[in-house]
Amino acid sequence: MALIIVESPTKARTFNYILKSKNLEDKNNYFVFASMGHIRDLPKSRIAIDYEHDFKPDLEPILNKEKIITQLKKLATENQEIILATDQDREGEAISYHIAYILGYIDETWPSIGFKKGLTLKRIVFHEITTKALTEALANPETLRLDLVKAQMARRILDRIVGYELSPLLWKKTGKNWLSAGRVQTVALRLIVEREKEIKAFTTEDYYQLFGMFESDVKAKLVSKDDDPYEQKTTLKLFAGDYVYTKTSINKDNVENIKQDCLNDKYTVSDVTESIAPRYPMPPYTTSLLQQDAYYKSGFSSKQTMRLAQDLYERGLITYHRTDSFNLSARFVFPAKEYIEKKYGKEYALDKPRGFRTRSRSAQEAHEAIRPTKLLEAKVAFKGKKESKLTVNHQKLYTLIFNRAIATQMKEASIKTVKTTIISDKKYLFESEQQQVIFDGFLKVFDPYYVTNHQTIIKLEKGIEIKIKLLEEKALLSKAPPRYNEASLIKTLEEKGIGRPSTYAMIISLIQMKNYTEKDGRYFIPTSIGTSICDYLSSSFPKIFDLSYTANLEDGLDRIANKEEDYIKLLKDFYIPFKKELDIQKGDVSMLAIKDDVKGICPQDGGNLISRFSRFGKFIACANYPKCKYTKSIVKVVKNRKCPLCQGDVVVKFTKTKKRFYGCGNYPKCKWSAWSLEGINPTNTTNITNPTNK
Repeated sequence: MALIIVESPTKARTFNYILKSKNLEDKNNYFVFASMGHIRDLPKSRIAIDYEHDFKPDLEPILNKEKIITQLKKLATENQEIILATDQDREGEAISYHIAYILGYIDETWPSIGFKKGLTLKRIVFHEITTKALTEALANPETLRLDLVKAQMARRILDRIVGYELSPLLWKKTGKNWLSAGRVQTVALRLIVEREKEIKAFTTEDYYQLFGMFESDVKAKLVSKDDDPYEQKTTLKLFAGDYVYTKTSINKDNVENIKQDCLNDKYTVSDVTESIAPRYPMPPYTTSLLQQDAYYKSGFSSKQTMRLAQDLYERGLITYHRTDSFNLSARFVFPAKEYIEKKYGKEYALDKPRGFRTRSRSAQEAHEAIRPTKLLEAKVAFKGKKESKLTVNHQKLYTLIFNRAIATQMKEASIKTVKTTIISDKKYLFESEQQQVIFDGFLKVFDPYYVTNHQTIIKLEKGIEIKIKLLEEKALLSKAPPRYNEASLIKTLEEKGIGRPSTYAMIISLIQMKNYTEKDGRYFIPTSIGTSICDYLSSSFPKIFDLSYTANLEDGLDRIANKEEDYIKLLKDFYIPFKKELDIQKGDVSMLAIKDDVKGICPQDGGNLISRFSRFGKFIACANYPKCKYTKSIVKVVKNRKCPLCQGDVVVKFTKTKKRFYGCGNYPKCKWSAWSLEGINPTNTTNITNPTNK
């Protein structure tokens, strides 16, 4: 018998289902065991890094994992062979390494790590949990990739040093022992803080755009006068890179004169150009692109997307979802061609597969992009699934992945563009651009809405006179740099090489949980405490929270994984200058002042009510604390919704476990509450549960 070790029970169930299938030989010779994630790690109670002995980590079995470890050791003695089948990334490799250590296979003579003499373990690597992939992996076992383990250990040690050295410093500086700092977390926060400063520094200007409505229902934009363009571009140097914004020279002082001038003018179609160009599909999903697209198209948070993708992967529906690669295997592209020909027709299929060049420097081309494991649409793929935990959201994400992957192997679309210029006797120049889909190609799957709305164009004859019917004005404001939402923050982090896409969901969740940021709609705004902490850390430790330095450190971790750099050298190069800055700050006894926003007058002693933060979130308190202990929770009112029982405001609330629900603002007089607002008629009280009783 062979013992196969995976991380999760769901993955174990999928393995067992495959292993018991008729297509796999020796199906009864395997026993699958789930380790429930990591079984060995740094203890939470102390830093556990020995600086004097090459940063040796004091790794311990994780609390509450004793039963699993006992079972694992027992099973190891009962089976002739041990096969490590954790995920293919560095984290998965580290889980396998620690399991091997617990089972007595590893010689950890720090800083060197390796197998004990004469002992080895089988390691299987696969990009999807399917019968074919698992069969191939079992037939071609590998050994533990120790360089990936070293890279993961180096990252873990770096993050432990920064977190456990700087967090106590923040506690001392602020008197708040729930604050934390992080190597990547603080850089992500800094992007949000610096952007808010840039928005406040931006000078907004009024301007206008003018559109002429001409005969034949042609709408054209006023672009110039006497060959002098109205539109002006300005480039600003921002923390995260250049920002370009546009405005016109048409303002409230000249707009009426220009309008009257244009309306009293005569016009001629001066030029009509027609071109047909191909439009190619986007590359398949990587982790980062999936998080961004799922946010914009389905409203999923990055954390939600990763959780859904993990479920789909472990059930064998998609390939591994933590990847930087655009590569698609022959296992997918050739069957995809057959699927496209059968579903849409031969004219939509490629003669040969289309490939994409991966942009990420650290991407491993042996890995794959995210794609479905079978060419089955959601309704078919999910049919008959016994796992009740597969929800509508799982189907939405699966459909995004399926359509994107299929679109990559479809013919490019063909788009006709007609540009029309209309000039007046007074040399006012208007331009119109229209597009028509000649052949929809991949857009048939990827963007059918665009195809539907670009079927016809209005073509004018060059040289004809044309009358203007009316002139529309559009009052605008020059746009400040936009705040970050989850998708744009992830995009920037990836472009700058900060952190890893698989960690973005956790980072974004953490800066909100710590109350360093809050959301205005979908956009991040730094809180006063978030701004204060970020400014202090970035000024006191300018090197480690610099974008380029953080990106270079990430490159260093990649070099360790590729056997190009020694991980102890990287740790020393980081720690020596960091220690100097840390000692200086530890010697500074000044306190960090956190600005409070006045929110009203205290009803008990007349003092100012200000925003306060605790480990449980933001609240209102009297500035005269501890003399006055008045506090008030901050309630977020849901716009345009009223309680179905008493017509009071609907407010956002949280359970003791931080799960969000909705309740009536008139509580306790009215006790209406619901987990979701979807499908609830304001006058309908059916299907309403009380979360507070859960």
